[in-house]
Amino acid sequence: MKGETIYIDDRKITFDDMGNGEPLLILHGWGGSRYSWEKVREILVDKGYRVIVPDLPGFGDSQEPQKPQTVGDYRDFILKFADKINLQSFSILGHSFGGRVAVRFTRQNPQMVKKLIICDASGIKLELNLKAKIISVLSRFGNALFSKAIFSEFKKIAKSIFRFFLRHSDYVKANGVMKETLKIVITEDISPELPDIKNKTLIIWGQKDNLVPLKAAYIFKEKIANSELKIFPGVRHNPHREIPEELSETIDNFLKQQ
Repeated sequence: MKGETIYIDDRKITFDDMGNGEPLLILHGWGGSRYSWEKVREILVDKGYRVIVPDLPGFGDSQEPQKPQTVGDYRDFILKFADKINLQSFSILGHSFGGRVAVRFTRQNPQMVKKLIICDASGIKLELNLKAKIISVLSRFGNALFSKAIFSEFKKIAKSIFRFFLRHSDYVKANGVMKETLKIVITEDISPELPDIKNKTLIIWGQKDNLVPLKAAYIFKEKIANSELKIFPGVRHNPHREIPEELSETIDNFLKQQ
C-alpha cells in the first residue's frame, strides 16, 4: 500500500489514514512500521473506526530525522503530525517503543487523548538480565578497549561475539542517526510520569513477552490509576501479529466503554 505523504520539519512522513468514525492513532514499535499493523487496521476499520498509522521518523517509508531524537522529540512529532492532518481529539495506541511515546504524549497533552492503549510498552527500567548486562558492558567499553593496538587483532572476534548476543536486537539493525537515537531513548525511564496520567488506559501484554517482561505490565497497572490490564496467555511481544483478531476485539471493547 502506497500510503499518504506529508512533510514535517522538511522530512517526508508516510502514513495510512482509513475508515470513518472515532479516530484511533496507532504508534508502531522500534523497527516496525505501518505495515506491521495492517491486519489490525483492516479489522478496526471494518468495525467503524478511523485508523491512522504513521511510519514514525526513521521507519518504514518515512525519512530519518536529521539528528538523533529523544522520546520528547517523538512526542513533539506526534503533536505536529496531528496538527498537520487536523486531528484534534483521538484515542492513541502505542506498541513497544510506540507505547513509550504514547505515554509521554498523553501525559503532556491529556486534553487531546480520549483513551490511551499501551501494548507491550517499553520505558520502565527493570533489572538487567545476564544477556543485557553483557551487552551493556560490551557496548560501553568495547570500542575503547579494542582501539588499543595490542587488542586490535581480537577486534573481529569480539565483534562476532557481540553480534551473537545482539543477533536479534534492534541495536545491530539500526544505523547512523537511528542507532544514536536508540542509545538515547532506551535510557529514558518514563515510570515517574505514569501517576500523572488520568486518561482511561488499557494495558495489553503478551504473557510470554521475551523482550519486555510481564512484570513491566504490572508496574504500568500500579502506577496509572485509571487503568485496566489485559494479558494474553501464550502470546509474546507482538500481539498485533500473533493474534490480530483477539487484539482488535479487545481494543474495540475498550474503546466502546463509557
